[in-house]
Amino acid sequence: MAELVQIPIELVYFQLPVGVRERLTSLLDRQDAGEELTQAERQEAEGLVELTEFLSLLRLRSQRVTQ
Repeated sequence: MAELVQIPIELVYFQLPVGVRERLTSLLDRQDAGEELTQAERQEAEGLVELTEFLSLLRLRSQRVTQ
């Protein structure tokens, strides 16, 4: 049986804080430039990318519900 999950409409407007976005951009830019990230930095970048993708998915679903 499928469960109904309610998604707050406010997620349509949610964005990562500027500092978090800047940190992710910095890590990805360094990686793209060929600089090797430490294990901790790679894990941090992967976690931030996953969080960004998850929030984007929630935002898209919220937008679909409001249409």
